[in-house]
Amino acid sequence: MSGKTESEVKPDTVLRITPIDVDATLELRQSVLWPSLSIADVLLAEDNSGLHFGAFVPQHDKPVAVISLFDEPLPEQHIVRCGNDCPSQTKAARFRKFACDLMHQNQGIGSQLLQHAAEAARSTLGASTIWCDARTSTSAWYKKRGMIEFGDPFYKGDVMYIRMKMALDADTCKTSACNGI
Repeated sequence: MSGKTESEVKPDTVLRITPIDVDATLELRQSVLWPSLSIADVLLAEDNSGLHFGAFVPQHDKPVAVISLFDEPLPEQHIVRCGNDCPSQTKAARFRKFACDLMHQNQGIGSQLLQHAAEAARSTLGASTIWCDARTSTSAWYKKRGMIEFGDPFYKGDVMYIRMKMALDADTCKTSACNGI
C-alpha cells in the first residue's frame, strides 16, 4: 500500500488495544451509537458472556473505540448446508456495539480494533466467520475491510441495517481489516 489514506493511523498515534469490562464500553456505545438513549438502554442481555475490547491512545484513561464480541452463529437462514442437509461446521462470532469517538475517527483506530476482534474471534472463539448487523450508512466502511452483505435490510427503530460477514483465516486476520483501503 502506498501513500497515506484517511484511515491510516496517524504516525504520532500510539494505539493500545486491550480487553475491558463491559462497563468501560457503555459511555462510548451510548454517545456514538444511541445518543438519545440512556446508558442502561445500550446494555445487551448477553454482555456478561462477551469479550469486550477497547482502543486507547496516550493521555486518555477511557477507550476511544470499543467493540464487543460474542460466540453466536450466523442467523439460521444463512447457515451453509452440507449434502445430507445438516448444518455445516462453520463456527461464527458476532461483533456488536462497535463505536469510535467522533474526534478519533478516520485515523485507522476502528480498522485496527476490527482487525483485533477478528483475530480474537478466530484464535479465542475458534470462529471461521465474523459477522455483524451494520447500519447501512456504514456498510461501505465494512466493505473496504473485506466484509460482504448478506440477507435483506431491516430496521431497528428508525435505523436501517444490513448483515455483513467475513471469512476468517490467519491471513485475513492479519490483513483484511486494514489493507485495500
